[in-house]
Amino acid sequence: MAVLEESVVNSMISPPNSYGAVVLGGTFDRLHDGHRLFLRSSAELARNRIVVGVCDGPMLTNKQFADLIEPVEQRMHNVESYIKSIKPELVVQVEPITDPYGPSLVDENLNAIVVSKETLPGGMSVNKKRADRGLSQLKIEVVDLVSEESSHGKLSSTTLRKLEAEKAKKQKG
Repeated sequence: MAVLEESVVNSMISPPNSYGAVVLGGTFDRLHDGHRLFLRSSAELARNRIVVGVCDGPMLTNKQFADLIEPVEQRMHNVESYIKSIKPELVVQVEPITDPYGPSLVDENLNAIVVSKETLPGGMSVNKKRADRGLSQLKIEVVDLVSEESSHGKLSSTTLRKLEAEKAKKQKG
């Protein structure tokens, strides 16, 4: 039984091109500056390949205003286009995921997983499941998406969907 060591968590982001292949996941609804920061940081870490799981199906059911989430094809296209615009030499693999793990449990050639402070437990869980399957542990890179002093104004897709719902309600009323 593998023991997860704290040494796999990197709270200071590594230098650019530190890993051959990185993986990350998210909903990426209404691609906004928070997403772009996360994707840019992830792309900078990758030397050759970036794998992005985009939430779909059961991964969306508990989200607020889930009915307003953009179609997965559109979100995948937006993610791929953005990464290609900042680092065109990268191989970009974007795929829908219907569970929290996606390709991270089957791709043997990954080196790191990129998470936010909020999703760090998910990164730890990926490594536990990889260990159970005899796969290498991924280095966990933590991207600080929101500085402490500005956290009250955090931009989120949920807020954007809520505003859209309120706008639609006013137009009907």
